[in-house]
Amino acid sequence: MAVMSPPAQQVVEGLKALMCDAVPSAREITFAGLSRAAGGLSRENWSFDASWTDVRGTHAYPLMLMRDAAGTLLTTERSREFHVLKALNGSAVAAPVVHWMDPDGRFLGAPSVVMERVSGSCDYMVLNGSRPLPERLKLAHDFLELMANMQKFDWQTHGLGECLGVPQESPAKTELHQWEAEYRRVQIEPHPELDYVLSWLDNNAPDAEAIVLVHGDFKPGNALIEGNVITAKLDWETAHLGDPLEDLGWITNPVRKSEHQIAGHWERAQIVAAYSKLTGRKVSDAALTWWNVFSCWKLSVIQLTAVHEFVSERYNRVFQTPSWLYRPMFHMMSGAR
Repeated sequence: MAVMSPPAQQVVEGLKALMCDAVPSAREITFAGLSRAAGGLSRENWSFDASWTDVRGTHAYPLMLMRDAAGTLLTTERSREFHVLKALNGSAVAAPVVHWMDPDGRFLGAPSVVMERVSGSCDYMVLNGSRPLPERLKLAHDFLELMANMQKFDWQTHGLGECLGVPQESPAKTELHQWEAEYRRVQIEPHPELDYVLSWLDNNAPDAEAIVLVHGDFKPGNALIEGNVITAKLDWETAHLGDPLEDLGWITNPVRKSEHQIAGHWERAQIVAAYSKLTGRKVSDAALTWWNVFSCWKLSVIQLTAVHEFVSERYNRVFQTPSWLYRPMFHMMSGAR
């Protein structure tokens, strides 16, 4: 029998305690192949196979544990992710099935969620990788269709309003004010450029055509792909209710073109046209530009959060200040109409 490292042994003990609490009749519990996956800015990802017997019979599942990391860049909520994934189960949105949650870390030492392990692999640059162009274009359209299905999801019927909270003002203002609070929390020195952009965003916030489920970090790197099929959308911890254009603004953000777009074939105009066809929504260019600017401003705040956490000795990766984002934001603001 392989000898587990102390951290792995602690994870196994915590998983058993969590499972016994969630499934009181469980017995003959075994966990095999436990290993920690690389990556993740806000949590630890542990892969393992679980089997047990309970009053309903014998069960065996490939699972993933998502646990808040000790030193984390972004503060996120496991309960938010759990309830969203539970609601999405069986819907047209490809997402993992969740099993158990440890919301306060009583069993695993930090807030955690256990979900099914879906086949496939992550590839941030899949749209600009080595695959033939037709394959990349199909995947690009499939990602957009996944977004459209997510926005069509009936969040009211599934009770997500109570869990996520429905914006009481414009969704744009709600998101802006939430990220402004984070900006003020982590600000170490003056950033007049970001203050200027913040003022512009506050004065030009668009109204929303509808309130939909928003992923909050929609990108190829937060999905699993097997062959030419998207098997699951991952990382729902920043999901919320908001403007349909928020996720669209993230993927048409010019500073992330290499991840989301294919030069000459799948750029802003093609993406917007395909989105309108999939959703039936006419996209306001001014509103989408606002969300493009917001995406850059939000990314700036995330980088400042990393700087703050590093200086506070709670995070061990060095990030630069977001001055490289100033010019793209100013350029978009000057062209907004």
